[in-house]
Amino acid sequence: MQQIVGQQRTKDFLASLAAGGRVPHALLFLSGTGGGGLAMANAFAQTLQCEKNNASDAADDGGLFGPAEPVERLQPDRVEACGECSACRKSAQYIHPDIHFSFPTIGSNAVSTDFLKEWRAFLAETPYADANSWLQRLGAENKQGNINKEECNAILKKLSLKAFEGRYKILLMWLPEYLGKEGNRLLKLIEEPPEQTIFLLVAENQDLILNTILSRCQLVKLDPLTDEEVAQGLVAQRGLSLERARQIAFLSGGDFGTALSVADTPANDDAQLLLDWLRKCWRGHAVEMVRWTEDFAKLGRENQKQFLQYGLHFLREMLSLISTGSPNMRLRPEEMATAQNMAKVLNFDKIVQIVGLLNDNIYYIERNANPKILFLDTSIRVNSIMKS
Repeated sequence: MQQIVGQQRTKDFLASLAAGGRVPHALLFLSGTGGGGLAMANAFAQTLQCEKNNASDAADDGGLFGPAEPVERLQPDRVEACGECSACRKSAQYIHPDIHFSFPTIGSNAVSTDFLKEWRAFLAETPYADANSWLQRLGAENKQGNINKEECNAILKKLSLKAFEGRYKILLMWLPEYLGKEGNRLLKLIEEPPEQTIFLLVAENQDLILNTILSRCQLVKLDPLTDEEVAQGLVAQRGLSLERARQIAFLSGGDFGTALSVADTPANDDAQLLLDWLRKCWRGHAVEMVRWTEDFAKLGRENQKQFLQYGLHFLREMLSLISTGSPNMRLRPEEMATAQNMAKVLNFDKIVQIVGLLNDNIYYIERNANPKILFLDTSIRVNSIMKS
């Protein structure tokens, strides 16, 4: 678990929980998007299956569900995966036969096992990405993801079998929010699971989960990532300079998935690009807007999304400035001066309208909209908002 960005409090809690010999049969990891819930659950599953850890309490038939007295270990207050045994190697590649995955899919009869190849590739790239990135990988376009009845039935069948080679059967479900009412099919299994069975649920929005499921799980709430934790993670995982890493962390707002995406995209001066665009929108010169749109369309989808995300960040900080008058914004000094000047000509309602347009554009770009048509239309609409 030590390779996970930040979350030291949660790491210590889970390590001591395993060492104490009493892991609850159902844990719900709750974190914000890009906060590390999925990475943490995967690492904990590996810890539980680690052969070194299991060998240390082999004399105790109860294992993690054993007697109240903790079994004797080499490090009785903490347990970590060794990373070297066969179980750890398989867990790290997401192919351990006794760690089962469940996640949102598309299609009325689709189940997670239909997409295991894509899922393993997705996790190998980063376990910090969001649901939309996963569903678009599956070609969702405008389709909604869900965890359906067939998936619930498949889970019931999987967990009714004995463990293949590990000591525990583990079901790791990402985003139980997508279960809806189908989650009722799993209630009895979660409440009274078969022997040596553990549920690890990873959620981002507690309010969308059935209360009957929540009541059967122990909540593990992850802390929001700090800018410095995100920056150190970028230095370690992407080899960035600390200065560049801190710039990205400052804009990511604790979402390490977004930070990684920005780090993997060639650097652009989004601040200057945004200012140039807004000036052209203010002037409303048709030829200028067309030329800007044509140049912008050549940047590629990921760069366009990064620009829009920066624009949302900038405008939201402007809203904070207008609402509170506080200069404590997540902007660099030169950006702060620009925001203060723009606040003189753009009021709260106008900024809210532009924010809505940029949000819509991210949605359309992810669905392969024509960037020339999309951004020219947006430029014209922003001009109309500014002049209204």
